[in-house]
Formats: sequence, C-alpha cells, structure tokens
Amino acid sequence: MEHLKIGNVSFYWLNGGVTHLDGGAMFGVVPKPLWSQKYASNANNQIELRTDPIFFQYNGKNILIESGIGTNKLTDKQKRNYGVTEESHLKEDLNKFGLTTADIDIVLMTHLHFDHANGLTSWNDNQLISTFPEAVIYTSTIEWEEMRNPNIRSINTYWEQNWKAVQHQVQTFEEKAEILPGLMMHHTGGHSAGHSIITFEQNGERFVHMADLMATSAHQHVLWVMAYDDYPVKSIEEKQKWAAFAQEKEAWLTFYHDAAYRALKWNNKGEITDSVKRIK
Repeated sequence: MEHLKIGNVSFYWLNGGVTHLDGGAMFGVVPKPLWSQKYASNANNQIELRTDPIFFQYNGKNILIESGIGTNKLTDKQKRNYGVTEESHLKEDLNKFGLTTADIDIVLMTHLHFDHANGLTSWNDNQLISTFPEAVIYTSTIEWEEMRNPNIRSINTYWEQNWKAVQHQVQTFEEKAEILPGLMMHHTGGHSAGHSIITFEQNGERFVHMADLMATSAHQHVLWVMAYDDYPVKSIEEKQKWAAFAQEKEAWLTFYHDAAYRALKWNNKGEITDSVKRIK
C-alpha cells in the first residue's frame, strides 16, 4: 500500500476500484498524438483511471479523501460503459489498519460525481445505507445543492442512490473551511460548479489535492482540461492558481485517478523532482 508522509502524518491510498474512460473526453480538445505521449490508452481509446481514496489519521480522527466507486453499486451496463474492471476493496484495506468503515470520522468530498461518491452508500438487505455511519461528510454548499437538484447535464453523474442515505451526515461550506488545523478545503468550481480542492500543511511540508482540476499527472499543462468539465475556463483559472501555489510552496500534488503516480513534485521546468509511484 503506497503512502506519503507530510510532517508527522502518513497518507495511504486504498483500493477504491478502477474505471476506463474515453481518452478524448478526459483530455478535451487536446489531440491524441499529444496526450498519448503522456498517458497510455487501450485499443478502445480508453485510459485507466483509479478511484482510490486517501486514508490518514490526524488529530485523533480517521479521515478519507473521496469514497471510491463502491461495491455492487453499478449495473452490468454501467460497468461496461465506464470500463469498470475492479470494484472497491475499501473495507479490506481498512481492516489492515484494524478499522472498519464505522471507524471513519471524516470524509472529504471534493465533489459528488458518481466515481467519487458511489462509495458513500452500500447495499444492506435490499436497502441503501451509509457506508461510513459515524462520519461527517464535507462538501461545498454548491455541490450539495446540485447533487440533490441536478440539471439536464449533471443528472447523469449526480445519483440519488449516493446522497439520500447520508444526507443527515453532510456538512457544507462556502468558500473555504478549515476541517482540522492545517487541513483545508477550498471551493474552486470548474470541473463542477461546486468542485473543491484540499490542502494540508504541517511542519512546513504541504500537499495540494487538486482532484479533477488535475485528474492525472498527464494533465499538468494548464490548458489540458476535460470535456467533462462544466466550466472549463474556470478549471483553467483555478488550475493555474493552485499549480503555481504548489510550485511556490514546493508542495506535493496528490492524485485520486492517476494510474501511474500517487503523488509527485514538479520543478519550475515542469520536471518531476520527487514522486510516489503506484505499485501495480
């Protein structure tokens, strides 16, 4: 299990499942001859995208960033369309720490698209229940509103099955929120109207979790944004801002989707100076 240490806190990537989505959609207007030099695709032009939550223990709390794609939450048709080849093994990975899903205290949701939020609920006797029944689930006010009232476009990714059973656990914020000392969520918009990123700082060390503003390391270029983005110009603005912040602070960039890297650092020439690679 790969991990990254920031200050005195260790961050672990759990197995939340894997999807394979269209490379053209993931890189928007960027031509395949360019993006394919940075990220591999299969014969169907799909790229591997992990959905792996980050787990850490801090200030006496068990915390997750995102929730994975869950288990037995997708139909066979959905698995085919989203290229799902493996579902979540979150419970098994938490058991390695001597924990169950009921031991999770906080879940930080950058946004609530199905590939991030599907793990929030689970089936139990033909009823959907909260996967993390004791947790406070944080997301932005805008994201929570759209989750419950999706528009004609977003209805395809904001699913009732992922919010009804956990609505009593959700706590929202406006522009930013300090969840615990040094652990912040910042509303950015862009990928979705309510999309947020996460930053953590301790003892002069930092990470920036860009979520779907920079879904993979191949999205390093500020203009390389997804066709899935609802507000691509806003994505570019926020990506530029936070990538500059990460570089200035020599912060790690962490990933939820990247199939090759868990985290990395770039210098001002765009060269990787340090990394945590995924063990395949």
